[in-house]
Amino acid sequence: MEKTKLLTIGIITLFLLNIGTLGFLFLSDTKEHHLSRHFPEERTKPKEIIVEKLHFDAIQIKKYDQLIAWHQIHIRVLEEKIRDAKNELYLQLNEKQANEKTKDSLLNALALYQKEIESVHFKHFHDIKKLCKKDQMNYFSKLTEELAGLFSKAPHHRND
Repeated sequence: MEKTKLLTIGIITLFLLNIGTLGFLFLSDTKEHHLSRHFPEERTKPKEIIVEKLHFDAIQIKKYDQLIAWHQIHIRVLEEKIRDAKNELYLQLNEKQANEKTKDSLLNALALYQKEIESVHFKHFHDIKKLCKKDQMNYFSKLTEELAGLFSKAPHHRND
C-alpha cells in the first residue's frame, strides 16, 4: 500500500474517532443534564434548593446567607464536640477494662450533642420560615414534607 493511502486511512480513522468521542461526550452531558432536572437535590447545594423551592428574591437571599452562616458555625462547633467525645469514647478501648461510668457519660454527651444539632436545624428552618412572604408559605409547607430526605446525609456503605 502506498504511503499516501495509508496516511489517508489513518487520518480518516482519527477523524471518525474524534467525531465518535465528541458524540459520546455530548450525549453523556445531555443525559446528565436530563437526570439533574429530575433529581436536582442530588447535584444541588442545599442553599440552591431552598432558594429555588421557596422562590426567594434578592433581599431574602441576602438574609438567608446570614442564617446559613449562623447555622454553619453552630453545627461545626457541635460536630467538633461529637468528634472529641467519640475519640474519648474509643480511647476507652485501649484500657484493660473500660470505665463504665466514663463510657456512659460520653454516650450521654453524644446523645445531647446530637439533640442540640437537631435543635439548631429546627431553629434554622424556623428562621427560614420567618423570611417567607405570605405567598411563599405554600412552598415552605411543601418543603417541610421533604426536609428529612433532602438534607440527611446518605448512609455510609463500607465493607468492614
